[in-house]
Amino acid sequence: MVTDAQQACFEAGIKFGSLYHQFAGTPVSPDSTRSLEAAMAEAIENQPFCESVDVTIHDNRVAEAIDHDNGYTELTGSLMTVEMRISYEGVTARTRMAMEDGYPLMELRDVDE
Repeated sequence: MVTDAQQACFEAGIKFGSLYHQFAGTPVSPDSTRSLEAAMAEAIENQPFCESVDVTIHDNRVAEAIDHDNGYTELTGSLMTVEMRISYEGVTARTRMAMEDGYPLMELRDVDE
């Protein structure tokens, strides 16, 4: 039998997979970071059990990643930090994706029952 805490963590993983694979590769420029952050958060918040999503696309990282004259780059995990709060049957899972040792690590931060 699956516990409510386990289900909340599973739901968090689903949200991260959806967010990352839906938006990775999206063209992004320093002028479009805020609108892309909002679009990502709003899209994922539509999913069941999702209480909040906070997406931060780091302008300085975006600017550094632009390597051609077109003024944009492709969104990758290295350009953003994401925090989510998932609630399932009274259990809240808090998660985060951030760079760690050169890798966009998705991690479970806390589970409150």
